[in-house]
Amino acid sequence: MHRKSTAFLAVIFSSMFSFVAILEAQNMDANQALSAKQQSIIPIAAFTANGDMDKLRTALHAGLDAGLTVNEIKEILVQMYAYAGFPRSLNGIHTFMAVMDERQAKGIKDEIGKEASPLPADMNKDEYGAKVRARLAGREVIPPPSGYQLFTPVIDTFLKEHLFADIFARDNLDYQSREIATVGALSSLEGVNPMLRFHLGAAMNVGLTENQAKALVALISSEVGKKEGDNAGEVLEQVLDSRSK
Repeated sequence: MHRKSTAFLAVIFSSMFSFVAILEAQNMDANQALSAKQQSIIPIAAFTANGDMDKLRTALHAGLDAGLTVNEIKEILVQMYAYAGFPRSLNGIHTFMAVMDERQAKGIKDEIGKEASPLPADMNKDEYGAKVRARLAGREVIPPPSGYQLFTPVIDTFLKEHLFADIFARDNLDYQSREIATVGALSSLEGVNPMLRFHLGAAMNVGLTENQAKALVALISSEVGKKEGDNAGEVLEQVLDSRSK
């Protein structure tokens, strides 16, 4: 009888521990969850940036199927020129045009989505861009110019007025999506770890959790490549270490 009771209790405790483990796993999954749309941004940005048009074609279909609108994808492809250059961006746009023709021929009706609102005519782009960059960097106050900003002021002007004003002010793609796209692009390029480090931090500064940032890295490994994912993981560890101090 004693053995039966002991065995019964063992089963109960085992079930309890299994149930707790399941709950913990579910909570972890919830904390790590990226939406299907967010997940689909990574390969679109990465394959546009590294020039793999065959994989981009597949990623574009997947992005539309995941709920990205036509205009959201256009916006991602346009933003890519700031990180990978006009040739890669234009190649991506031409690939997207072919994908749209293919889907329309099959009778697939994709949501067009919101157009970007016109920017105010009197917008101070230098000030706006400086504020956006500071926010992405997690700063409440715009720091004084330093480093490359003093050495080559014109590139700082282009960054503030064009990238962080003209592009980031377009309201048909939110900051989180833009930073996910940037991380995807930079993760697929070699020799840009300082920029990848900044933008992984920026993604968290505009709302991504630590677990979601880790999920981004996992997506880079599974969707883009193990080498790229391993590198992004190392950079993320540096970002998390600096944020914990």
